[in-house]
Amino acid sequence: MSSTWPDKYVIGVTGNIATGKSVVRKMLEHLGAYGVDADALSHRVMLKGAPGYQPIVATFGKWILSPDGQIDRKKLGDLVFPNPEALAMLEKILHPLIRQSIDILIRRSTQPVIVIEAIKLFEGDLHQHCDTIWVSDADEKTQIKRLVNKRGMTHSEARQRAAMQDPQAKKLAVAKVIIRNNESFEKTWEQVSQAWEKYIPKQAPPAPSKQVEAGKLGVHRAGPKEAQKIADFITRASQGARRLTRTDIMADFGEKAFLLLESGDTIAGLVGWKVENLVARVDDFVLAKNIPFNEAIRAMMNEIESASSELLCEALLLFLPPNLAQHTQVWAAQGYTPRTVKDLSVRAWQEAAMESMTPGSVLYFKQLRKDRVLRPI
Repeated sequence: MSSTWPDKYVIGVTGNIATGKSVVRKMLEHLGAYGVDADALSHRVMLKGAPGYQPIVATFGKWILSPDGQIDRKKLGDLVFPNPEALAMLEKILHPLIRQSIDILIRRSTQPVIVIEAIKLFEGDLHQHCDTIWVSDADEKTQIKRLVNKRGMTHSEARQRAAMQDPQAKKLAVAKVIIRNNESFEKTWEQVSQAWEKYIPKQAPPAPSKQVEAGKLGVHRAGPKEAQKIADFITRASQGARRLTRTDIMADFGEKAFLLLESGDTIAGLVGWKVENLVARVDDFVLAKNIPFNEAIRAMMNEIESASSELLCEALLLFLPPNLAQHTQVWAAQGYTPRTVKDLSVRAWQEAAMESMTPGSVLYFKQLRKDRVLRPI
């Protein structure tokens, strides 16, 4: 166990840009780890009003601000990434704040296994506080393809960003576990789950899921082994409008978790749910016909809120299709109110909404805790 966090076993996950670090972290979360995304924390500590904001503006100038007074991360990135001296100045401001944030989250978490995703794991002393180092690896062609497809970069921008990284070989040389991330999510999951079984200290086995009596509703968190079952349900519930395969769902498991609503041994509903930067987000909500709506919503949302609270979430955002969003009284009874992105009072919540909101969806919001977890910094 880590000497810094004696009751925790800490996995440091690193690797160069677009090698699939986040996918590895998410899969470790599926296996029971508490995930910390250092990159997301860097965004949070430079928000207006956060402790990194003023030092960054004083160092680099007000020209990096957007019209609303927030730091424009693209402008800042365009300045520092090609300039090692400027990047070092930024990191000198950010790294101590990120380190404090990580410490707070780990000490407040209840899970015995922690996974810290950090592209700059070795630039400070963070790696020294980890019990083991895992490195995600992908070839340059795959990296560039991901940067173009997922981050909207041009090929030249993607090649430049990949070339500015420290040599991947240095990270691979010190890795306890290397996850080759060029192929399918299925292959990645096999590697992650095998490494977990081999290296992670054994925890108490999860309680076996109880068989739900016919006519009654129960909820459980699904694993990748149930990918085909989930794909079949969504295809069936949408009457073929969404024809999904096991491969599609395995790819989704690289980004989020699924909670299944069951009646007996039959799926009656599901929720696609993820947590990033202390904000829980539901971006997929499917119910079978002829399911008691009030009871189903109550069962599913109670489970999501309980799991989100365990992960220290401050707020929960629902992105609902109009046919589910119209039940305003049902959602109000659960404590959810319709909002616009601008209505959200915290910038980190607004950014989470902008990242996850899909066209045509309706945003509902609930604050899960009154205290701000990272307020001490």
